[in-house]
Amino acid sequence: MTTVSPGRHRAKVRSSVDEALAPLFDGARIMVGGFGLCGNAEALIAGVVKRGVRDLTLISNNAGNLGKGLNAWLEAGIVRRFIGSYIGTNEALHRAMAAGTVEVEIVPQGTFVERIRAAGAGIPAFYTPTGVGTVVAEGKDTRDFDGRTYVMERALPADFALIRAQRADAFGNARFWRTARNFSPVMASAAKQTIVECDEIVPLGAIDPDDVHLPGIFVHHVLEVREHEDPFEYRTVRKRSA
Repeated sequence: MTTVSPGRHRAKVRSSVDEALAPLFDGARIMVGGFGLCGNAEALIAGVVKRGVRDLTLISNNAGNLGKGLNAWLEAGIVRRFIGSYIGTNEALHRAMAAGTVEVEIVPQGTFVERIRAAGAGIPAFYTPTGVGTVVAEGKDTRDFDGRTYVMERALPADFALIRAQRADAFGNARFWRTARNFSPVMASAAKQTIVECDEIVPLGAIDPDDVHLPGIFVHHVLEVREHEDPFEYRTVRKRSA
């Protein structure tokens, strides 16, 4: 199996979680892909706690739940600020907010992902009607276009993105599994360094070009992790007829 890429993109494959997370530093802004507990980079998330970095700004749709996923960062006290779009029943985050140990910025979900996309595209800010007249717009510039008021939102970049993929090659080309794709491609484009945790590393060329969801140009480290828990957050099934 070919695992080495040519040129400046060679040698992206990491042999361990510790090696993949070695570039992290205190105070880093870290994006983490996934929606709830779906599509989490489980080994990398656990590894960050072990890595011992602190005062992190966590940028993710939510911050784990039910004691799983990114809840581990909250329980370890390594998050100083959370930027996301959903808190819900996350008791660890509610406690941290009430205690004043974690600063929380809630962003409408569409605005959240567009701010990340803007950072990846080199766009410093944009105007959106979402949030006008609410607390979301407080302290922000507003302008009228064609008789409608819009609020200016700033791009949302990060130092690192931790991404979970189903398959990746040594160049970093990645394919996601169903809805686990969610925020991950735009996060990879908006981060200075992207670390991909994949279920399987495949040979270069094994992923059909039409199936590459994230081009390897946005990826800096690739780690293969074969075993994942992939928990259900809340499993709801239809009652069987008698």
